[in-house]
Amino acid sequence: MIRLCAVDELAEGQSRGFEIDNEKLFAVRKDGQVYAYRNRCPHRGIALEWLPDQFLDHSASLIQCATHGALFLIDSGECVAGPCAGKTLDALPCAETPDGIWITP
Repeated sequence: MIRLCAVDELAEGQSRGFEIDNEKLFAVRKDGQVYAYRNRCPHRGIALEWLPDQFLDHSASLIQCATHGALFLIDSGECVAGPCAGKTLDALPCAETPDGIWITP
């Protein structure tokens, strides 16, 4: 397992990007649960954010691709609006312990 960050470095309703071994990832905390995905839109294979750590729409209820506006459910990565509707983000197994937030690549 690979440690992404300390527990308190990802607040409720926030997202954060990471780069591990030249691979871009991001994590989101929603309703106390942490979800992690590869930072790659299924439509064009590009990174989702334009600004660092900005992966959510204005309501912080959906993941949004900044390039073409596709919207994804936080808890499943499923695209619910946009050119890649029905496709999903590539989820990473994620765990939270008192020592941090971890992924299994």
